[in-house]
Amino acid sequence: MSALPELANAFGHQQPSPALQRAVSFVVPALNEEVNISDTAAEIRRAASNLDDYEIIIVNDGSTDRTGEIADGLAAVDPRITVIHHAKNKGFGGAYKTGAAAARLPYVLMIPGDNNHPADGITPILNRLGEADIVIPYVGNPAVRGLKRRAISSAYTLLLNLIFRLNVPYYNGLVLHRTDLLHTITIETDGYAYQSEALIKLLRRGASSVAVSVPLAAHGDKRTRAFKPKNVLRVGETIWRLLRSC
Repeated sequence: MSALPELANAFGHQQPSPALQRAVSFVVPALNEEVNISDTAAEIRRAASNLDDYEIIIVNDGSTDRTGEIADGLAAVDPRITVIHHAKNKGFGGAYKTGAAAARLPYVLMIPGDNNHPADGITPILNRLGEADIVIPYVGNPAVRGLKRRAISSAYTLLLNLIFRLNVPYYNGLVLHRTDLLHTITIETDGYAYQSEALIKLLRRGASSVAVSVPLAAHGDKRTRAFKPKNVLRVGETIWRLLRSC
């Protein structure tokens, strides 16, 4: 994501402007999610029903199934939905950056296209709009995940907090950002550590945050691509890069 010109005193406050509209750009990275993408959009609509405005930006990240076709069909009947197609897979972070760069509303929230986050797991995040620059959710029912995944996630969170002297409860969830502040940083990684990079850069520059517990769907321990060797390597590279720059 390309950095935009620095905002004057963007991080010199503790609370976001109360004049910001309760309007959210939902960025939906989707890779081979033909079975889930329609339901994902439906859950977002349910969660967003009390907002002033919202848009859904589906980023078809080089899918080889019917994800792009189905997403285009959703956009054809719902003007709030926009679809961006990647000819080749750019990675989860790459898809997020594409969607976030296209966001036109005051807040940005990533929702994966796998229908793993029902409306009742999104609404608690939206309910905290306006309380801080960043709303950081953490899994309120971690037992739905396997022991190995919980252990790795906890270790990762502890490591980043120790290294960067932060107190973030979870680095990989559905983080809600102020769009203007997010656009003042450059997210370099295209991998799964994109959200960690964004949080560390923004929080260390003075952005305010609030944490909120959210439930994960009962099928929330589906096999994740995050632990593949190449993705783990990307995470390590991102941490090293942040260590050198922060």
